[in-house]
Amino acid sequence: MFFTALLLLLATDVMTPPAAKRVPKSSTTHSDVRVDDYFWLRDKTNPEVIRYLEEENRYTEGQMAHTKDLQGRLYKEILGRIKETDLSVPERIDDYYYYSRTEEGRQYAIHCRKKGGLEAAEEILLDQNELAAGHKYFRIGAFQASPDHKLLAYSTDTNGSETYTLVVKDLQTGKLLPDQIRNTYYGLEWAADNRTLFYTTLDHAQRPYKLHRHRLGTDPAADPEVYHEKDEMFFLRLGKSRSREFLFVRLDSKTASEVRFLKADRPDEDFRVVEPRRKDVEYSVEHQGSKFFIVTNENAKNFKLMEAPAADPARGNWKEVLPHRPAVKLDDVDGFEKHLVIYEREGGLRQIRVRDMSTGQTHRVEFPEPVYTVFPGGNPEYRTGLLRFQYSSLVTPRSVFDYDMSSRKRDLKKQYEVLGGYDPSRYQSERVFAKAQDGVQVPMSLVYKKGLARDGRAPMLLYAYGSYGASTDPSFSSDRLSLLDRGFVYAIAHIRGGGEMGRTWYEDGKLLRKKNTFTDFIACAEHLIAAKYTSPDRLAIFGGSAGGLLMGAVVNLRPDLFQAVVAKVPFVDVINTMLDPEIPLTVTEWEEWGDPRQKAYYDYMKSYSPYDNVRGKAYPHLLVTAGLNDPRVAYWEPAKWVARLRRLKTDKNLLLLKTNLGAGHGGPSGRYERFRETAFDYAFILDRLGVEKPDGDGSK
Repeated sequence: MFFTALLLLLATDVMTPPAAKRVPKSSTTHSDVRVDDYFWLRDKTNPEVIRYLEEENRYTEGQMAHTKDLQGRLYKEILGRIKETDLSVPERIDDYYYYSRTEEGRQYAIHCRKKGGLEAAEEILLDQNELAAGHKYFRIGAFQASPDHKLLAYSTDTNGSETYTLVVKDLQTGKLLPDQIRNTYYGLEWAADNRTLFYTTLDHAQRPYKLHRHRLGTDPAADPEVYHEKDEMFFLRLGKSRSREFLFVRLDSKTASEVRFLKADRPDEDFRVVEPRRKDVEYSVEHQGSKFFIVTNENAKNFKLMEAPAADPARGNWKEVLPHRPAVKLDDVDGFEKHLVIYEREGGLRQIRVRDMSTGQTHRVEFPEPVYTVFPGGNPEYRTGLLRFQYSSLVTPRSVFDYDMSSRKRDLKKQYEVLGGYDPSRYQSERVFAKAQDGVQVPMSLVYKKGLARDGRAPMLLYAYGSYGASTDPSFSSDRLSLLDRGFVYAIAHIRGGGEMGRTWYEDGKLLRKKNTFTDFIACAEHLIAAKYTSPDRLAIFGGSAGGLLMGAVVNLRPDLFQAVVAKVPFVDVINTMLDPEIPLTVTEWEEWGDPRQKAYYDYMKSYSPYDNVRGKAYPHLLVTAGLNDPRVAYWEPAKWVARLRRLKTDKNLLLLKTNLGAGHGGPSGRYERFRETAFDYAFILDRLGVEKPDGDGSK
């Protein structure tokens, strides 16, 4: 009798959705009284909050129990395509070759080097598997060898909060020095003396705001404060020129920047300003020869390239090198001893331009496919004629090339293997366009197995991000083959708010034009349905973080268009978050989303904020994830959104909340755990779309 009762209790636990209690909290803004029923979920020190999240996790596990076998198959497929024991392409720095490798069955990378040549004996610098022992989460932040290669400074995070502890390892003895510094961020650089470290620390809102100088062997508590960025709109970032001659401090808001520099062999001197910050003027600096090269948007929406003498780089000494071009976005430059490498974006595709500094001649690197992506490798050496870049497309696996900038010849150093007999000729990619509400043509990148029948019955996964000017480029994923081989079309919508089509593309999807991001996505879905790539009952959509905001907005606007939705760590409680300057990153985000203390922005946000616009209507199947230690999108945003959806939605579709109680924004840190999470997400999509069998015909 007891056993039967226990089974009934367990069945109820996984079959009945958790009910979050409603504890209303009122706030008044611009004569608008708002009631937040689920404000109490913000307190993770409250045991009831943790119990509620655990109940949601149990419910999710119970509702997905029938997919366990499918999850297992997907995990095996994903794992079966990667080379578990593998190594990166070594990067030469002076007389050393640095690389990382993985071993079968181990979650994390092992960082190594060889001295003198690739045939030399291996020296293990850091085995992340050993450091991660005893931790559910582990991630390396900074990782920098000293200029003389005798010391290694690195930082670790063991809970996903992105707050790092910095330590220094003696690579000759293998022991840690007593120097240990907490509350650091990603920025870390060595001075030329091999004894001085510069690092950044975080304020209460997890903004990197102070630069410190540490001399090895001294008490970190006494480290001098080199710079304090008091404006809460600005982040402080630290870097070093490829020439190793200069340290750079870059201070950035979403719309302005300021760069300071210091000779790396003079660590005790003050940083000098290149050009004081000005409203709506952004710039970055790279060193080459006797000059600084400056990428700026001053009177140049898509940015232009300037140069100035490194000895006196004030604005009055700037000279134009590459003018503004309305059709080409200038992204960045890399300086080498005899060349300048310019990264551009035209027609939505990344381009590389190489300038010979002795002749002034330039040429573009040619790429073989019409839809692709390319990005630079580490390129730590300054005195080299080789440029390393990585190339891939929706059908071409990641490939590492060394490109001779003088002869224009390229050498394929490695193409990452896809095990299991992957044949790219079996797949097809294309670019199509959807007409947005205002007539703008929105590009999409598609990939699918050849032989696709355009009858509207193919399952599809449509992905987008669309914020911060970030571009979602069409790159390869071996995980994705588990969908393509089941007959899926995978599509990327390059919507406004991203940067694919230049700076205007970004600006037309932010602040008081943010809703273009959502209507662009809807237009893309409608076009794909009208063109019979798929149909609403076969269409799943996926987005994370600001892309999760996109998911929340479009299901409020057009829930009828989608069958299933995966929203990863979604930013959905827009007004409450942007009204609270104590929450990490809020103040710095006002230039992206607007400041809701101003009525125009408040009213506009209220018109699209997913949490505030949940209504009593039918919604698609939803899988929502959160990270308890997430500093970027607090766990309570997805938790509150799900609670409100549970109360108001009128359908019987699945609504799942899965909170990672030991991680942050990026989810689990170990590679095998990430594979399992992908398998879980794919199982949800396949199950809700009625696709399961890997035979390519879309049947169960």
